Amino acid sequence: VSSSPRRRSIAFAAMGGGQAVGFGLGLVLGGVFSDTLGWRWGFYATAILNAAVLALAVWALPPAIDGVLKKELFSRVVHEINWVGALLISACLALLSYELAVATGSNANQSMREPMNITLICVAVALLPAFALWMCRQSRLSRPTLVPNTLWANLPLTSMCITAFLVWGTLNASEQLAALYFEDVLGKSTLTASLYFLPAPICGLLMNISIGAFLPHLRPSIVVLAACLVSGIGPLLLATLCRLDGPDYWRGPFQAMALNPLGADLMYTIAILVMTAAFPARTQALAGGVFNMLSQIGKSVGIATSALIARQVTAQTGDSDAMESLLAEYKAGWWYNCALGLISVLVSFWGLRSVQKVEVKKRVSHDNFKMKSVCSEICLDSNLGPRKPKIVDVFLRSSTRIRRAPQR
Repeated sequence: VSSSPRRRSIAFAAMGGGQAVGFGLGLVLGGVFSDTLGWRWGFYATAILNAAVLALAVWALPPAIDGVLKKELFSRVVHEINWVGALLISACLALLSYELAVATGSNANQSMREPMNITLICVAVALLPAFALWMCRQSRLSRPTLVPNTLWANLPLTSMCITAFLVWGTLNASEQLAALYFEDVLGKSTLTASLYFLPAPICGLLMNISIGAFLPHLRPSIVVLAACLVSGIGPLLLATLCRLDGPDYWRGPFQAMALNPLGADLMYTIAILVMTAAFPARTQALAGGVFNMLSQIGKSVGIATSALIARQVTAQTGDSDAMESLLAEYKAGWWYNCALGLISVLVSFWGLRSVQKVEVKKRVSHDNFKMKSVCSEICLDSNLGPRKPKIVDVFLRSSTRIRRAPQR
């Protein structure tokens, strides 16, 4: 990994841009396959791409990146992974996913009253505090923990995870409702509806290119807040402008498709940079894994809760017109997504208000790390013994004053 903060920012922005382009092109190609070769080719293409990525990884990654497989490695897998915690959180997420699918089914009103589903919901909810208590016990006994509770004490990470959960849920639910609106209400073909999503990957790519270029001049507390606000405007446009007879694609839907992914695409790049600046190297992978996990869960929860709210609105209104009923469902979902987007604005402001320019912070910490390493080697060679930490601190303070001194 490059030690240059600027190159690091560009690399992370390129990763975020690839994610945005892949997500948008996936929607477009799905519509193309459905209207031409058949929907099964969407899965065939995914398998082919996965095989190509696997071959690329085998070719590009250095062989020594993970070391040599030894017996000690398998012993560490058995003893240094918190398998009980993994079982608790996996069972909780699996049960919640199942119950969300049941709650959005066609006969949800009857299914959710069945004793089995009520029991599964109670068990899933009970497993969450059980997981937190188990993590607390593991930390107290100095044993391996899956997700230490102390990780949530980092306010920027906590706010970024909550914001990603809300933003990714808003993005996926809003775009799914938009696809249904284009096809079921406006009567567009699957291919035409998929082409309507082309502004999403294009704007996402432009967003990440801009972030890579201008990140040294931006504060995450401002740029993330603005991106979340803009993303919340997309569902608002759809909820207020969409009707049975329109509007024209260029007078609302186009702008919504362009604005929807900005918050989610920006969040990925900023979150990685914040985590690399806030955590040591051994904790960065854990923080990134937690962030990605909550982003994925946010997608499922956002789609399921939007569908649940839309279904409840139709049940209460009892509209006899099928098209009017569908439009009312979609609008209710979009209003709900808009509310989630506005909540993400408040959460990002709460958690990121103290975060400065992450690239500048990373550069200073990197310089201090290099100076501390050099100073430690000097002290080690000079046999300074117990005086080494004090001398290192004095050297760092002196070097900081030298760097800040005005040039004459």
